[in-house]
Amino acid sequence: MSAVMIDVRDLVQRIGTQEILRGFSIPVIKGETLVLLGRSGGGKSVFLRHLIGLMKPVSGQILVDGEDITKYDERQLEAVRRKIGMVFQDGALFDSMSVFENVAFPLRERRERDETVIARKVHETLALVNMTGHDQKMPVNLSGGMRKRVALARAIVSPPAVILYDEPTAGLDPIVSDSINRLIRRMQRQLAVTSIVVTHDMVSCYQIADRVALLNAGRAYFYGTVEELKRSEDRVVRDFVDGRSDEAD
Repeated sequence: MSAVMIDVRDLVQRIGTQEILRGFSIPVIKGETLVLLGRSGGGKSVFLRHLIGLMKPVSGQILVDGEDITKYDERQLEAVRRKIGMVFQDGALFDSMSVFENVAFPLRERRERDETVIARKVHETLALVNMTGHDQKMPVNLSGGMRKRVALARAIVSPPAVILYDEPTAGLDPIVSDSINRLIRRMQRQLAVTSIVVTHDMVSCYQIADRVALLNAGRAYFYGTVEELKRSEDRVVRDFVDGRSDEAD
């Protein structure tokens, strides 16, 4: 059997009176890319925040390498966060910092003081995401696709075991989206990372996923391979995959 990197068990989360996650359970296989699908506002980004300890569940477990992180304090979560790189939907770059300083930020935060080491790691990482020569640019001067690449560079400059992507192709044209999808696949191969990608984009899903989960009504309604998703005749699955609403004309 394949090793499970992240095991999510019966996760429950409420915001106010609204129950966002209602016993959400999925395994994430080590070295694979899991694509998480679901309607807007359905709890996908909320789920990602649990994986880096920004939210605590009402109940349930999240096992990372076999250890339940839901009970960890901030000091214990530091070690977990070193294993996980996060690429936020809008890139979340620091606008007052250059590309170089954005990518160097995690190294400095982890108390790397050798500027030669920092420069080497930043330039090597920018080369990985095809951003060589852009290190002195400010975020305001970058296109949407370039911002996503810099955000990915920042996430992997201290090589993680897991990369989380929140809508990595949102707002990008099809050609740039394709380049980001290829980059996600290449990072999986070159860094041997486990990836979780939240997206609504079925083209991206088919291009990058090893396995797919569909979050519906707070639970994992579907979990399986891309081929199993394509073959599914379940109405909820087909409506999402084919983009059909249930509203009358």
